[in-house]
Amino acid sequence: MVWYEKLAIVAFMVLFMECFAWAAHRYVMHGWGWAWHKSHHEDHEGWFEKNDLYAVVFAIVPIVLFVVGLWWEPLWWAALGITVYGGIYAFVHDMLVHQRGGFRWVPKRGYFKRLLQAHRLHHAVEGKDGTVSHGFLFARKPAVLKAQLRANAGRSPRTPSPGETAGPVTSDAQR
Repeated sequence: MVWYEKLAIVAFMVLFMECFAWAAHRYVMHGWGWAWHKSHHEDHEGWFEKNDLYAVVFAIVPIVLFVVGLWWEPLWWAALGITVYGGIYAFVHDMLVHQRGGFRWVPKRGYFKRLLQAHRLHHAVEGKDGTVSHGFLFARKPAVLKAQLRANAGRSPRTPSPGETAGPVTSDAQR
């Protein structure tokens, strides 16, 4: 492989991972995987939260690709692209937005301020439904996200899944 093919694979995988991360965050973490992700939306003590298990699970794919990539080189470069995205995610989400690891920079303008605002608006909703901004590297304007939050607040709540209650449980005698 020539250098520009390798670079193209890495760049493609970074972009692909933003799409994958958006979908996983929106439909898995705020869907059937809420049991792990809920810890990220609540106060907690200590360095780790249950949500960090997603990073462990998602790390399995690039590890396997790095190994298999020893025999088929494009997979090695794909794994590198996923790893680069993981590093960007760790900086933007964990360090910048949530200030994990003692990182204490608050951007005053530009791209990083917009990412910070978008993620804070994501956390403005209590619970898993009605949230906005599920991506990590591309963020819509805060005014657009605020309007979407207002629109989401006006919608009727989703139908609960089996085994889940929509509100306080009442007996038949109380109905």
